[in-house]
Amino acid sequence: MSAHFKLERDGAVAVVRLDRPERKNPFTFQSYAALRDWFRDLVEDEEIHAVVIAPNGGNFSSGGDVEDIIGPLTELDMKGLLGFTRMTGDLVKAMLTCGKPIIAAVDGVAVGAGAILAMASDIRLATPEAKTAFLFNRVGLAGCDMGACAMLPRIIGQGRAAELLYTGRVMRAEEGAAWGFFNRLVGGHELEAEALKLAGRIAAGPRFANMMTKTMLLQEWDMGLERAIDAEAQAQAICMQTEDFRRAYRAFMTRAKPVFEGD
Repeated sequence: MSAHFKLERDGAVAVVRLDRPERKNPFTFQSYAALRDWFRDLVEDEEIHAVVIAPNGGNFSSGGDVEDIIGPLTELDMKGLLGFTRMTGDLVKAMLTCGKPIIAAVDGVAVGAGAILAMASDIRLATPEAKTAFLFNRVGLAGCDMGACAMLPRIIGQGRAAELLYTGRVMRAEEGAAWGFFNRLVGGHELEAEALKLAGRIAAGPRFANMMTKTMLLQEWDMGLERAIDAEAQAQAICMQTEDFRRAYRAFMTRAKPVFEGD
């Protein structure tokens, strides 16, 4: 448990919520750092096999808090500003390298750093009421924040990403689903149940292999095709040495459902 976000357990799934619902769950300096550290530590956690980032009070996150972050940033020198922007980027790095699949369940507003939190997740579900905006431009900043210029075009395409990052406008839920930002839209009363169901299914799978999939999804971003194919050959050969691979084979031969144990 953290003083800066809520952490719950549903079996092998961790459910994370920013915990200032009265302000639509903005980030503070402390919550950035706390989430970064939690995702870093998650690498060594043998009990958590998947993560759901959930809304709180009908909203995902309103991004950086105007009073607690934006105001103080105007008083920092270049060294202090760079320390802050690197810390926020480190949260995304920690999410990408935590070794556990992450599902964002987006409801209400997901703007600024909240939109980045969803973007950096592996899978995104949303309600039809979700409103997502990379609104850095609207506060006088560049759209290149926390990896947005690298990641968003790969998810929705260069032109669509450019429009959102240059204007800061809201991406409606229907647009997000049509563009591939959201995997699918789910009714508000079903959102968390669907996210937990999907996370539970992933968590019950071969954990080492899931970690390898997440690792390769990240590493292959800057690989050429031939190098990527060779890297996947090595990764798959490693997975073929696991007991889970043998369990799956034995289950298949006996028409049983494999029970994976992560070794």
